[in-house]
Amino acid sequence: MGPDPSWMFDFAGTVIPIFLVVMVGIVAISAGRGLLQWSRNNSSPMLTTSAHIVSKRSEIRHQQLQDEGGSSRTSTTYYYLTYELEDGTRMEFKVNGTEYGMSVEGDQGQLSYQGTRYHGFQRQPSFTSAGHS
Repeated sequence: MGPDPSWMFDFAGTVIPIFLVVMVGIVAISAGRGLLQWSRNNSSPMLTTSAHIVSKRSEIRHQQLQDEGGSSRTSTTYYYLTYELEDGTRMEFKVNGTEYGMSVEGDQGQLSYQGTRYHGFQRQPSFTSAGHS
């Protein structure tokens, strides 16, 4: 006779439901982690402490979009600053492009944050004697 055609029904009845359950589980875990982090941030105190910028980095993400007229590609740039606190702890936060552009490694000031949520960095002016007689 030939190969048994019932394997297709076994595949559809077994593998596909398992795949769907795994996918729904991954989405639920990701959403749960995001909600848990949001809740932790809300319950954390707002802190302001002395810090300095130790590094800057940017990340470019590309996305291919499909529409009726064809496809287009978009790029989004994300900016990050890493701060070192007085106790030596380092924290990295996502910032907007303007703040990133105005920041220089070594800048010192007051960092405000709540859990993993960035609230701002107030630079302290640094005075140098360069150029003065």
